[in-house]
Amino acid sequence: MQTITKGMDNNSNSEAFYEKLKGQLYETNSWPAEYLYKFIVKSDIKKIAAIEAIFDNMGAVINTVESKNGKYTSVSVNLLMRSPNAVIDKYKEVAEKVEGVISL
Repeated sequence: MQTITKGMDNNSNSEAFYEKLKGQLYETNSWPAEYLYKFIVKSDIKKIAAIEAIFDNMGAVINTVESKNGKYTSVSVNLLMRSPNAVIDKYKEVAEKVEGVISL
């Protein structure tokens, strides 16, 4: 599994990023496959809960780790995904619903 960083500012760049990610996911995995999402958010219980809610009832294993100074929280979500499109749909949902989230 590889870590892929999302740092796009506009929609056309985001779509290009997701198309590249989809190709990488097809090349590096056979589907369905376990996928590890990693997100970083400001340590705000509402933002963390919003991420957890997006993956609720999917059998996800979710771990959170607060940064040393407590300003940010890392949220790792490990679960079985059926396809690269399903992976990307979740990235988009998190980006849409959680303001200021960083996807790794």
